[in-house]
Amino acid sequence: QVSFCAHPLVLALVVGPRAVMAALDEIATPMVSPDEEERINRIRAGFRINWMNMGDAATGRVLWQKEVWDNFAEYQEAEVSKEILACRQVSRELNFSSDELMNEFRLVQKLLFKGSLLEEWAFTFGFVIPGSTNTWQQTIDAAEESEMLPAELLSGNLVIESTFFEGNHKIAQSRVKLYYV
Repeated sequence: QVSFCAHPLVLALVVGPRAVMAALDEIATPMVSPDEEERINRIRAGFRINWMNMGDAATGRVLWQKEVWDNFAEYQEAEVSKEILACRQVSRELNFSSDELMNEFRLVQKLLFKGSLLEEWAFTFGFVIPGSTNTWQQTIDAAEESEMLPAELLSGNLVIESTFFEGNHKIAQSRVKLYYV
């Protein structure tokens, strides 16, 4: 149990920014009824990422694909072609299954460079049919070439953190450390 008697900035200096963010996330979690909590737990238990790929949105060429996804690993690693950094737009396809109905399925994706937030995007899928398998494609515009960090600097230092939500309830989280080859 965390109680705040100091400004979050002071706490960040004492216990570290990650601990403060985790505590603030916990405080921001909405109060739910026992029935709603049970529904959210069923959604969590029945949600699976099946596969994912990323590629050049302009050509449709897949530059990275992972067929088998470990839904319970804290971190996964991926070797991605450095060609992806030259793409003006990157497409990502995510195939997922859900045993339960979801009304407000969404994803917040963060790019963390050496643990610090570099970029953040939010995507909304919306309604998910119970017992369904779905493929969700997103297109992400790349930064200007002059703003891109080189592959040598990013490799092993960049983590993609994808957090999946039903409304405001966290369903699952995936962290993938990227190595550019």
